[in-house]
This record gives sequence, structure tokens and C-alpha cells, in this order.
Amino acid sequence: KMKYLAAYLLATLGGKAEPTKEDVIAVLESVDAEVDQEKIALLITNMAGKSMEEVLEAGRGKMASMPSAGAAAGPAATTAAVVEEESEEEEPPQKKKVVSTP
Repeated sequence: KMKYLAAYLLATLGGKAEPTKEDVIAVLESVDAEVDQEKIALLITNMAGKSMEEVLEAGRGKMASMPSAGAAAGPAATTAAVVEEESEEEEPPQKKKVVSTP
């Protein structure tokens, strides 16, 4: 689950370059979360020797290659903006001049 990774990230933000199992457990216990020792051990093993910057950059690369619903809505939103812009550019109808004769 993500709570273990979130606890790891919070420990790094707290100043630990490479949080230990105990650091992650302390973060989780501070919010009364259940702790699974095996999942934490796996996380610590997988993160050993890696900086958070490296891990986050690798994750961004993977996310960039994934399709998203937001991308599908992009052209529709752009079209709506163009239509709205065009309607604003239309000139308002000119008032007819009334000419009175003496």
C-alpha cells in the first residue's frame, strides 16, 4: 500500500537521507496506522542505495508514457475555448441612426 511509501517519504522530508525500518514504523505509529513488518522490510530493501530524486524521476518517466483521461479532454476543452473566444470577437450589432427631419 501507499502508506508505507508515504511514511518513507515523510521520513526523508524529516531529514533522513535513507530512512530505516524503525523510522518508517515511527511515522506510521505516530498516526496509529497498522504496521506490516514484511512490507516495510521490502520497501527498505527496494529503496536501498537510491535517492528520492532518482526514484521520483523514474516514476515521472513511467507516468509520462501512460495515457490519461485528461489528455482526451484536452482537445475538447481547447475547442470550447476557441468557440468562446470567437463569440467574444464578434462585433455587437450597430445601432441604427434615426434621422429626424425638421
